[in-house]
Amino acid sequence: MIKPKAWMAWSTGKDSAWALHFVRQQGQYEVTALLTTINTAYARVAMHAVREQILDMQAEALGLRLEKVPIPDACPNSVYEAAMAEAMARARAEGVTHVIFGDLFLEDIRKYREEKLAACSMTPLFPLWGLETRALAREMVESGLQAYLTCIDPAKLGRSFAGRLYDARLLAELPPATDPCGENGEFHTLAFAGPMFKKPLPVRVGEVVERDGFVFADVFAENAS
Repeated sequence: MIKPKAWMAWSTGKDSAWALHFVRQQGQYEVTALLTTINTAYARVAMHAVREQILDMQAEALGLRLEKVPIPDACPNSVYEAAMAEAMARARAEGVTHVIFGDLFLEDIRKYREEKLAACSMTPLFPLWGLETRALAREMVESGLQAYLTCIDPAKLGRSFAGRLYDARLLAELPPATDPCGENGEFHTLAFAGPMFKKPLPVRVGEVVERDGFVFADVFAENAS
């Protein structure tokens, strides 16, 4: 049986990593590429602020091609949507019919994705949708998934969490109001090891800085300065 082809909407974080792992385990779709927006001003993944070099390392360890979508810094929504529509045209030309997302429960984001993809004759998939996030977080950690917190919204979570390892200790120390998967924007992560990767990424946490109202922990390749 020929499987439908899909691209993975790749943020570099734990939720997209787990969604990819889940879909691969189910075996119903052929994932052919990772789809990622790149802030061209800084050569970093948009929002998560992960260096493009680390993104490339992730793709190699996942055994997937990267489909990079370049966008400017402070990107207007119209520019973002045009860039994504062009990417979807490329996907359709390759016979891709689905895009996989790691979204968990935010209805407005799901509706937005559904509407925009329908306009591009594409179908979104939400394999983790509606899962209880506390149990999901524990499952990720217990599976061996490893990630660093790369971006913190200090209005929602303490600055000291930036750069920390996403592990059982961190989950135990999160404030009660914080979603353990950070789904409400409390934090974003960089996944660097786990069952979805062929090998762990050799990375380390560097400088922690505050910029544009967020706290960012830079992550380097071990052999980089």
